[in-house]
Amino acid sequence: MNPLSTKDCGRRWLTTVGTKRPERLVDVDDRITADEAFRLAVSGTGLVWYGDFPGARNLLAALSRRCGTAAGKTFRDQRNQRSRRARLLGRLLVPLDPGHVLPLRRGPDVREACTEVYGPSEAASLVSLRELLGVVGAHEWRVKGVEIPALGARIHPHHGVFSPVRGEYVDLVARTPLPTKELAFDIGTGTGVLAAVLAHRGVERVVATDNEPRALACARENFARLGFDGVETLEADVFPPGRAPLIVCNPPWLPARAHTPLERAVYDPGSRMLKAFLDRLPRHLEPGGEAWLILSDLAELLGLRRREDLLGAFERSGLEVVGREDIRPRHRRADAKEVTSLWRLKTGRLTTRAAPVPD
Repeated sequence: MNPLSTKDCGRRWLTTVGTKRPERLVDVDDRITADEAFRLAVSGTGLVWYGDFPGARNLLAALSRRCGTAAGKTFRDQRNQRSRRARLLGRLLVPLDPGHVLPLRRGPDVREACTEVYGPSEAASLVSLRELLGVVGAHEWRVKGVEIPALGARIHPHHGVFSPVRGEYVDLVARTPLPTKELAFDIGTGTGVLAAVLAHRGVERVVATDNEPRALACARENFARLGFDGVETLEADVFPPGRAPLIVCNPPWLPARAHTPLERAVYDPGSRMLKAFLDRLPRHLEPGGEAWLILSDLAELLGLRRREDLLGAFERSGLEVVGREDIRPRHRRADAKEVTSLWRLKTGRLTTRAAPVPD
């Protein structure tokens, strides 16, 4: 092991999550012990791996075991522990030669996966092994796709766009009776899966919005692959211009800070998107139209939001709950008590009598 890396200092730093390159770099290979590597990583040193690729993966696994698990008493404690763990594991680095060539023995061909995420490269670079594995895994998902029974087809997620592996929210949109087949807005479309389901069910025109260009590119590719020419995409913070008789939104479910771009599909600080959707909804929903808000009650189970807060937000926006469809999650990592709901909302004055919806 070289005590200090000098040949890597000029390499370009690659990251999709905004992390900074460690200031101090050390060249390491198969001779380093996991305990020594852990000590260096804890001190903030970046470990640039020059052994064979399987050895790098083994070391990453050994570091992960030494980090332990996120076992904090509160949700915030667990999130902070996961964040610290990610930072530490992110200090095991691998070099990439020009063209995103991985110059390690028994290393995979990562050129196409890296080009999709980072763009073409004619310079040598450094990347966290943990991030590189995520980039390669995302490429495999993009090629393979995720089977969506409601479509009878696959949706192909891009890197940084949340994959529809939890299909219960898709099933809710697929089974709830449509109030119209003329026009629908899909707010925060992501991969475009819900807009695709609406088009598959016969909605003539669907406008899908998102504020992430990466998500819109992913959605466009999926719509083209599926042959849904009637689906439009638009970059917007929440709503497109105009009104629609059906508006669908599956916002991030947990009011907490996102640490990565991908996490923004799950975590929404202060429920910013949820509040913006409800506040502006009456200005975009046609009279007599229906809005479908899809939310898990996981935030309530974690003590991050109360059901009364959600019902109060409906009332403040002048929205009436006209129905609710519930489904239990099938994902193996889901909380056994969790319920995902599709809230059917209309504009109107929400009375005290109408507010509760039977559980």
